[in-house]
Amino acid sequence: MKGTLLLLALLVIGELGFQTTEACVPFVGAYVTVLGGNRLTLNSYLSLFQATAAQRVVFEKMQDCFSEEPATTLLMNPQMMIALFLSPECKAYYTEDTINKMMDMFKLN
Repeated sequence: MKGTLLLLALLVIGELGFQTTEACVPFVGAYVTVLGGNRLTLNSYLSLFQATAAQRVVFEKMQDCFSEEPATTLLMNPQMMIALFLSPECKAYYTEDTINKMMDMFKLN
């Protein structure tokens, strides 16, 4: 279910006309708010992109899925995000400083 919702979110980003590399930072922001589990924060972030009601419902469903298994989410998702940040496309598009700032969001301190 999580994989399907993540794919849906990526397709929505693709449909909005973003290049994958340009979407790295907005995707990380949305991903962090989804993992945070706070609906108010999620809706506030989605307002930056003028999300429709249907898009908000999709992100809320993703947030519910991630909340069901918090231990798995905390262990597996940083690995996925690090793979995304270290992809050749992201590294070529963003500066090293930007990539480091994004990776700092996922430190488990």
